Amino acid sequence: MTQDLPVDRIMQTGLLTCRRDTPLCDAAARMSARRCSAMLVMEEGHAVGIWTEHDCLSVDFDDPKTLRVPIGEVMSQPVASLPLGTSLGEAALRFASEQRRHFLIVDEQGRPQGIITQTDVALNQGLEPYLRLREVSGAMRTRPLILACDLSLGQAVRQMKRGGCDAAVVDCGGRELGILTERDMVRFVARHPGDTPIGELASRPLLTVAESDPLIHARDLLIDHRVRHLAVLDQQGEVVGLLGFRDMLAGAEHLYFEDLRHALEQRDQALAQSRHNLQLAERVIDSSLEGIIITDAKACIEFVNPAFTHMTGYTLEEAVGRTPAMLSSGRQDAAFYREMWGILRAHGYWRGEIWNRRKSGELYLELLTITAIYGDAGEVTNYAALFNDITHIRENEERVKRLAYYDPLTGLPNRRLLDDRLELAIRHAHRQAKRLAVIFLDLDHFKQVNDALGHAAGDELLLNVSRRLRSHLREDDTLARLSGDEFIVLLNEVEELDEVTRVARRLIDSVSAPFDIEGQVFRVGCSLGIGLYPDDSATPAGLVRCADSAMYQAKQEGRNTYRLFRSEMHQQDADRLRLETALRDTAETGEGLEVYFQPLIDRDTGEVHGAEALLRWHHPELGTVSPGEFIPLAERSGLILPIGERLLHLVASQLCEWLEAGFSPPRVAVNLSAREFWQADLVTGKTHEKPYTARMSAR
Repeated sequence: MTQDLPVDRIMQTGLLTCRRDTPLCDAAARMSARRCSAMLVMEEGHAVGIWTEHDCLSVDFDDPKTLRVPIGEVMSQPVASLPLGTSLGEAALRFASEQRRHFLIVDEQGRPQGIITQTDVALNQGLEPYLRLREVSGAMRTRPLILACDLSLGQAVRQMKRGGCDAAVVDCGGRELGILTERDMVRFVARHPGDTPIGELASRPLLTVAESDPLIHARDLLIDHRVRHLAVLDQQGEVVGLLGFRDMLAGAEHLYFEDLRHALEQRDQALAQSRHNLQLAERVIDSSLEGIIITDAKACIEFVNPAFTHMTGYTLEEAVGRTPAMLSSGRQDAAFYREMWGILRAHGYWRGEIWNRRKSGELYLELLTITAIYGDAGEVTNYAALFNDITHIRENEERVKRLAYYDPLTGLPNRRLLDDRLELAIRHAHRQAKRLAVIFLDLDHFKQVNDALGHAAGDELLLNVSRRLRSHLREDDTLARLSGDEFIVLLNEVEELDEVTRVARRLIDSVSAPFDIEGQVFRVGCSLGIGLYPDDSATPAGLVRCADSAMYQAKQEGRNTYRLFRSEMHQQDADRLRLETALRDTAETGEGLEVYFQPLIDRDTGEVHGAEALLRWHHPELGTVSPGEFIPLAERSGLILPIGERLLHLVASQLCEWLEAGFSPPRVAVNLSAREFWQADLVTGKTHEKPYTARMSAR
């Protein structure tokens, strides 16, 4: 049972010691550096006193001279101790009855061997069931000490001492909270902060939990972040409590005593009811969901439970007399098992993860705990092993990791993993004085495939494209998918530029070959841009940006080809961004947009039969921008819809003016983008004031 565990199994053996004449600030500095909660004062091999974090609350921080007094003048004495071999249960009783935080563990001659704290007891008393069932609100201190941030350190310490608090919340203003603890005081004894207000001294950020959180969650936070206190927040985010290991231990104290009394009663009854207890133990073992193996001192199996059979496939009859090596997977070498047995013999237990093999041959990962069972003479009589199959847990972790670094559709590295690999590749290329290349690949007319065949066909096309691209790359090259139909190729250790262009041509040829998806045969092309390290950029983001600019140039110059990055592309990118920004402003305000009407005249009669509305843009800074320049930009940026709507308004307004002036205007044709035909309110929307004729155009 846990309470029968000897304290020397969990005590801290790295004792921190000093002499009586050691200045208090020097002792505190050593405690702070080692993150120890107590300093032993030694004389002739024996502990004559102890100074702990709690004693910091008795220090007068308003008088810095008190920080240099010899530790012998302020230490606590005598030192409370426990002999080696004391059980954890007895130690817990002593902690509760004497209201102490530390016990020195001594041998028969009274020489210090280690130290044990309340936290050690809390972490090793098997409180997990209690912590899982109870909520934070049931164990927290409901009235935490909250200090103003402008208090001096001395004032704060005096308030903490008066309130019997080992920690206080500091209101740092703006809903920001900090905390002052006894461990912080050790640092301040080591190095006095002067008149600095506690708002600047408090540890931040203050970790928090909700009132309704289970205590096991709070316990894990304390352990993972190596802190001792958590602030408890209500539903409005206000601090309503403080929680630490002491509070958990106090909340569990009644439960622990009940368990201990029940255990002692069971032990007394065991002498008279051994058969009943053995049957009960067998039922518990048989119903356990953990696999259990019991061996003799030579590791020959004597017993396995049904959970073992369920997980491994071996029955009790098949396992008895054999060793656990029957489950060996071969993944761990001899050195691993030598180290495991060395720890087991030295400490009496071993815990870790190990790959084993089922009877069917299937490998599985188990979390294994082996404990030595000792006889009355202290010799090992048996070993008990408990294990759980955690294969599915690791698989889930790997799945989450894969989702974080790989594209879920194609299985290719995503932008995050690409950035990591590109950064490593640049460092390697720098050390080896080598080149590397980044190829930015974008499919041509991919949206048409999605629109015509649907997104499922588009996804299938992306899968086929990724397979083709991978088949034309080296094993140490990287192919990544950024988003949509954009891919990045990283070529390592490039000797000559011709290598890169040959790869680019192969990639273009592979993508240009026909695709057959759902019985539909079609072709798509791709445009490639190439950026080189160190020629074009020395940073991952810079290389991708250069390759992107070159790819855009390839699209501008005919598509289904590649272009190398040139320095003037930076200016082109800047001009394009400037033009797009101006166009967005114009789409919102309509400023600078004008309509010119080109008449359609009958050649024979000379009569005007109609007119075509032509949109023109005059920008105050850019001047007159050609439709051949701003219309394609509006298509790519998605601004064609608001600009088209403004065009229709302008045309309708002009028609109204002509009608009001008594003219009979002819029919006016307005060129529309293909995207505008997908609008449900194209005819019945805001431009319904006057009829108009719309026809498709490739503008």
